[in-house]
Amino acid sequence: MGTAATDTIVGRGTNEGGRLIRAWFEQLSDTAERGGDAAYVFVMGSMAEVLRAFDLPVVFPEINSLQTAVRRVAHDYLGAAEDYGYSPDVCGYVKADVAVQLRGGTHPMGRIPRPTLAVLTTACSTYIKWAEIWERMHGTRVFTLDVPSSRHAHHHSRPGDPDFESDRRYVEHQIRELIGLCERITATRFDLDRLREVLRLTNEMIRGWRRLLELNRARPAPFNALLEGTIYLGVLNALRGTPEGSAYFRDLIEETEYKVARGIGALPDERYRLFFVGVPCYPIFRRFYELFAEWGGNFVSSSYLWFASGGLDLGVEYDLDRPIESLAEGVLQSVRHAVDSMMFQDRALVAAVDDYALDGIVYHPVKSCRTVSTGLADGRIALMRARGDVMTLYLESDMMDRRVVSEAQLKNRVDAFFEGLASRKLRAMG
Repeated sequence: MGTAATDTIVGRGTNEGGRLIRAWFEQLSDTAERGGDAAYVFVMGSMAEVLRAFDLPVVFPEINSLQTAVRRVAHDYLGAAEDYGYSPDVCGYVKADVAVQLRGGTHPMGRIPRPTLAVLTTACSTYIKWAEIWERMHGTRVFTLDVPSSRHAHHHSRPGDPDFESDRRYVEHQIRELIGLCERITATRFDLDRLREVLRLTNEMIRGWRRLLELNRARPAPFNALLEGTIYLGVLNALRGTPEGSAYFRDLIEETEYKVARGIGALPDERYRLFFVGVPCYPIFRRFYELFAEWGGNFVSSSYLWFASGGLDLGVEYDLDRPIESLAEGVLQSVRHAVDSMMFQDRALVAAVDDYALDGIVYHPVKSCRTVSTGLADGRIALMRARGDVMTLYLESDMMDRRVVSEAQLKNRVDAFFEGLASRKLRAMG
């Protein structure tokens, strides 16, 4: 393939991803205008497959909220929620969503429908309190899926283990309850073959996601986990279990393999390979990326790609011959893995140092999310003890609230970090 092919293929995933997300928001706006039903879900355990089997549109409040920050209007939404009575210490995602509800569903990408049903897991305690807000505001039916977590940091039961099978049956029973609730809300009989088809499409997306993360081990890495990776995550969640989502990842893998084969990297000159831990700094999203890219620093992977994908990086696929049982097994493993990616990521990070040939790891605790940020300081110390050959940076800001984001201070810290990396490389060469 020549220059024409490169012009056609390279960048296609970013452009098409943006188009698909805009189309998805347009469909939600149409549903809102019609007064149609919709289900509010979260990235860690969205249960999108069950909801799509009933043709229920899915709304991701987390995605809506981060869009307010990326488009630099989050302060208006946060201010409205705080004027309504919410504390500045409350999760920024929650407050932005409260303001969206107070504005009749209006947000930067259009309008979202009111929630007929809210489906959440116990992956994050904020999910539970968040759903109670919709219950009070709209009388929303709330379904909480209790997913048993890891018993402790380094013990993970596997299929076939007695405790895993007990947990799987527990989750399966709840999924069957959810199916019954959806039947009552939609007045539609559950179609097992329809669920199989949705699961088949999800399997294709899971394989694509897993392959995509593997391809970014190449030198240079074909995409930036923070910038392009967030776009890919959006499609993975919003279009999960759809023909459009499956086709997107087929094309994306073709593009990424093309780039790897020709040595086309995310940066013109990749000098430092970095790992990002936490949630991106959305209030200055592009500038935050540039602070690292200007030094030739490329985020080749991220814990965000683990937990914000709902744990799909684990690569667990569904058995279409036993769809409900397998869905329970997959939800148990992936949601548990997503939580561990926030709470117990130290061993995975040690492995990532060699897997991705890392030069540095950036820890990004944020004011708005205690779940993601708690324990990062201790995790950093554990990583430094295990891998003293890798430099780390502890960088505090926020994912929503620009009032606590200082670009000048961030730049000073980032510049000092890269000066240290450069000095270390020089000593290694000498």
